[in-house]
Amino acid sequence: MPLEPVPVPVPEPARAPAPYPVPDVAGYLAGRWNIERTVYDLRAGSEGSFRGTAEFRPDAVGDALLHVEEGRLTWGGTAYPAHRTLRLRPRPDGTAEIDFADGRPFHDLDLRTGRWTAVHPCSEDRYEGTFTAVAADTWHLRWRVTGPAKDQLLCSVYRRG
Repeated sequence: MPLEPVPVPVPEPARAPAPYPVPDVAGYLAGRWNIERTVYDLRAGSEGSFRGTAEFRPDAVGDALLHVEEGRLTWGGTAYPAHRTLRLRPRPDGTAEIDFADGRPFHDLDLRTGRWTAVHPCSEDRYEGTFTAVAADTWHLRWRVTGPAKDQLLCSVYRRG
């Protein structure tokens, strides 16, 4: 007889901090950040974490910034190396287009009000990300993933490192 997953208590978002307007997203993000991320698999009732760094550095192949994350994902009591690379292509108005490393489009990013919501369809799943700049040295990212393959919540805090 299969066991039912035990629900993971997912914290409700605290009262959202006041957004910190960012007139130039590439200028704001450039440099090194420390990341603390909690990953909830709501379907399986499990929780993990990621600790690492993000670096936004000039891309040698143009006027973009590479967004390189590296760290350790802890899941089920085991730690694994984890990394990803995205490309941030700034626009003259202070916004940016975010692409996957292979050039496929991911989402737009506009932090001129301090907050942005992006939606990305991935196969039959839907990724909805809320980006919030809260200070010159801190921003939050919350991805809610729903669909037939995933039911996840990823909550990240980036602090200038």
